[in-house]
Amino acid sequence: MVFAMHKVAERHLKAQFRERETHKLYYARVWGHLEQEKGSVDLPLICDWPNRPRQIVCHETGKASLTHFEVIKHEKKTTLVRLLPVTGRSHQLRVHMQSLGHPIVGDKFYATPEALRYSPRLQLHAAELSFFHPGTGKPMHLFAPCDFYARAPKDTLLEYGMTAGKMEEKD
Repeated sequence: MVFAMHKVAERHLKAQFRERETHKLYYARVWGHLEQEKGSVDLPLICDWPNRPRQIVCHETGKASLTHFEVIKHEKKTTLVRLLPVTGRSHQLRVHMQSLGHPIVGDKFYATPEALRYSPRLQLHAAELSFFHPGTGKPMHLFAPCDFYARAPKDTLLEYGMTAGKMEEKD
């Protein structure tokens, strides 16, 4: 989590998120085995009002949302994945993984009963964040260790060329 120290900093940070100048990286353990080793989910999301806070895919009124994913490791019943959201919609990663038929393990809103029972908690972790410091303008890169993926590299966003204000994958 990043907190602004004052209103000017808060406006600056909010603008970076709105303009997609920030970059985020998550790790998740999903149920089953993804067929594709990497790919993207581009599905519009909207609140499922009768069942809030759940979100649903809606091609008519949903807001655009895009997530890139990459398989890290296939496990016996699950797959460990790296998630790179381009947009930042509520429950985006959870709904996008569910839409692929692979809900995040331990997800009380979207997991199948079997995937929910597999873990006592949601297996989704915000690992990295890149943004510009609101006071100095200096690029910042933060990392938070993941308890269910202890070997997570610290600078994956940097390896992908995803620093604050830039998102170009390296070849």
